[in-house]
Formats: sequence, structure tokens, C-alpha cells
Amino acid sequence: MTGPLATRVAKPDAAAIADAVRFLAGGGLVAFPTETVYGLGADATNGKAVARLYAAKGRPAFNPLIAHVTDIAAARTLARFDADATRLAGSFWPGPLTLVLPKAGDCPVADLAMAGLDTIALRVPAHDAARKILSGFGRPVVAPSANRSGHVSPTTAEHVLADLGGRVDLIIDGGATAVGVESTIVACLGEPVLLRPGGLPRETIERALGHPLAAAVAGADDAPRAPGMLPSHYAPRTPLRLDAGQVEAGAALLAFGPKLAAGAGGALRVLNLSERGDLTEAAANLFSHLRALDAAGAKTIAVMPIPRHDLGEAINDRLARAASGR
Repeated sequence: MTGPLATRVAKPDAAAIADAVRFLAGGGLVAFPTETVYGLGADATNGKAVARLYAAKGRPAFNPLIAHVTDIAAARTLARFDADATRLAGSFWPGPLTLVLPKAGDCPVADLAMAGLDTIALRVPAHDAARKILSGFGRPVVAPSANRSGHVSPTTAEHVLADLGGRVDLIIDGGATAVGVESTIVACLGEPVLLRPGGLPRETIERALGHPLAAAVAGADDAPRAPGMLPSHYAPRTPLRLDAGQVEAGAALLAFGPKLAAGAGGALRVLNLSERGDLTEAAANLFSHLRALDAAGAKTIAVMPIPRHDLGEAINDRLARAASGR
């Protein structure tokens, strides 16, 4: 980019959707809501637009992007589906599931978007604004989370503007996202493998498949096969202390459940992911609460223990990556 852009924020009316399509067609960048988090969209078939997206996010070029499409038929033009992939797509698309599949021989998605891999990550989002943009554009759109790389993911248009104002052409403001954590990623390259827990619980996917998902096994030096697999990711500036049973003076507290950790009365600020211990509510609040506590000026953020079942698996994954290296 040659200089700051005049980033516009607009509600998802017909005129704004048309502008989003126009910007994408011209190689521009458009942030828009999905049911998971806000995505930063670029024409997946335009290598220059994809490079601009990497630059706007400050994202490592070896980290692949998810291509978003309107339906399974559009996805089949980009990738090869086996029986398991077909079953999962039929069960959960549109929705918070990304499939990593062998790319089709004539796949038009830019190599840069796939980080030079022979696989492609695909999703069909459920959000109305996202679907209207994809339908109007008529081509796949890569849309990683609309934040600076490694920062806390955005669940409101305000989060996007704080991270990417002056770096993107348009932000479509569809309000707070419903799910609040990124999509679950499953690789169907043989036996289905869970690459990243997310907004669709493992247990739900396994029921559809009729058998357990395998866990990803990768060496420390391996390039990621899918988005969100870098060891340090989703990170606030303030260090996190996980599974905290006590809060030290001057710390902020990310709480969960009706009973606060010991010492919570001396915390600089307290935000509760879900006072009633609801994991769905906790997932929806996770990133916005992390951003708010990060701005509180605390020395650390103490994070109370969170159950690891259902959406708790994704929440704990994000928190572990946020704490990594901090």
C-alpha cells in the first residue's frame, strides 16, 4: 500500500453490499461479518489482492487462507471431495466449519492464498451479509480474521477499525458476531483430522461422521496446513496467566462461572465470560473481553479455568495460543 486509506464503515444495506463487491472486483480489501468473527476479504483468484491482504494484516506468507464460497457446488469447482468431506459439507454448510481438501487441478485460487500447498481450505459462511457479498461477487473470497496478524480476533466492526483502519477500503458493520470464535477446521485428506477446534464442537462433527476425529500431529518446524495453527496466535499485549485460582493485586481477571477466583476484589478490572457457566455465551464473549482487559493497563490477565468439553475445547485452544510466548 502506498498510504493510508479512507476506510469507510457502513451498515449491510444494498448499496454497501454493492460497494463491497465493487472493491473486491478492483483488488481491494473489504472487512465483513461472518457468524464466527469478522473476516478481511480479498479476491481469492487475484494474487496481487491476496498479497495486499497479507500486507494489511502483517501475516506470515506461509500461513494459508480460507477461501469462502456460496455453496457446496462452488466449493466442488475448487477442491476434490471424498465421502467424509461430502458428508460434513452436507451436514454443516453453511456454518462454522472449514474443510481442508485436495485442490482441484484447475483451481483458480491464487497459489499465494494456499501458501504453496497442494490443499485448499474452504468454508461456506452462514451470515446473511457475507452470503450476499459472495453471491454478488461470484468468485471465491479469502477472508482471514480482520485483525493484525496475531492480535485478538475481531467480533465487532469497532474491533476491525481499531486494528485495520486506514488499511482496508470498507468495513461492513453487521453488529457483534454470534459464535465469537473462528471456524473449526477439519482436514479430509484421508482419515479426517481435527486441525483447529472452533465454533462447531468436535463431538457434533464426530456424530455426523460416525467415528472419532484424529488429532493433528505436526513437527515444530512444519509450516501450518491451515489458518490459526501458529503456536502464538490471537494474542493481547498483556501477558495471560491461565487456569488461575487466585488474582494478584493489579491484575485483570477473565472470569468464568458464578464464583470468582480468590482475590478478585483486588483486580484492576473483572469481566466474566459467562456468569452462568454457559460455554456458548463464553465463546461469543471471548475476544471482546480479551480486548477490553488488554486495554485496562493491568500487568497480567488472570484467566479462570474453563471446561474443555464442547466449545470449551476451542476457547482453551485460543487462550493457550494467546498465552504462548507472552
